[in-house]
Amino acid sequence: MPSGYVMDFSNRTFEEFIYDSIRVNIYDDKYFYVSGSKANRLRGFFSEEPSYKVGELLNAFLDYWHTKAIAKEYGFDFEKDENIYKECLKIVSRLKEETIVEEIDVIKEIEDDRDFSLLAKSIRESIDKNEPEVALDRLHTYFMKFIRQLCENHKIEIKKDESLNAIFGKYVKFIIANGKIESKMTERILKYSIHVIEAFNDIRNNRSFAHDNQILNYSESILVFNNVTNSIKFIETIEKTIEQENKKSEVETADWEDLPF
Repeated sequence: MPSGYVMDFSNRTFEEFIYDSIRVNIYDDKYFYVSGSKANRLRGFFSEEPSYKVGELLNAFLDYWHTKAIAKEYGFDFEKDENIYKECLKIVSRLKEETIVEEIDVIKEIEDDRDFSLLAKSIRESIDKNEPEVALDRLHTYFMKFIRQLCENHKIEIKKDESLNAIFGKYVKFIIANGKIESKMTERILKYSIHVIEAFNDIRNNRSFAHDNQILNYSESILVFNNVTNSIKFIETIEKTIEQENKKSEVETADWEDLPF
C-alpha cells in the first residue's frame, strides 16, 4: 500500500466493505493516521484494534483478493502471488487465535433486529477491549433472547417470567425428544448444562453490572464466556441440521405433489 491505495477500492467501496465485513466505520477519527488515505486508515486500524479484530478484517480482504485474483481482475494474479496469499492466511490464523473467547463469532448482529444487534455489538466490543467481566449481564440477556427465539421457532411453550435455565431446559428436552442428539454423553452434558445455566442466573444478579454488585473476577468471567459461547456454537450446529432436514422434507413433499396422479 505504498501509494495510499488499497487494492481496487474507492473511498466509498473501502468504507462499505469494511463496515459490511466487521461493522466498523473506518472513517472514524480514531483511525486517522498521517495523511488519512485508505492505506493509512488501515494502518491506523491495525494500531488501534486488537489482534483478533485485525485478523477478521484481513481475512475479509484476502477473500476479496482471492475472488478477484482467480478471475484475474484489476491485475490481480493468483498464480503469481499464491505464496504471499498463503503466508497471509497463516498470519490471519495466528491473529485470530489471540482472542480471550474462543467462539466469540457466535455473538452475532441480526439485520432486522436492532435491539439484538446492538446487544451483540456491545458484547463484542467489551471482548475486543479485553473486558469480559463488564459484559456478563449483557451476555445473559443475549443468551436469554437467543434461547427464547429458538423456542418460539419450534413452538415450544414458555412463560414470560421463566428463568433462563428453565427455558434452556425446555429447549434441551425438545432436541433430545426429537432425536437430534446421538450419544448419551452429549445428552448428559446438555442436561448438566441446565444446572450450569442456573448458576449463570446468580452471576448475572449478584456478580455483574446488572445491579450494584462487586463484579466477577477476570479469569472466571472468561470461563463463563467460553462456556456460554461454546453452548451457542453447539446449538447452532443442531439448528443447522434441523433446517437442512426441513428443507429436504419440503423438497420431497413438493416432488410428491407434482406427480401426475
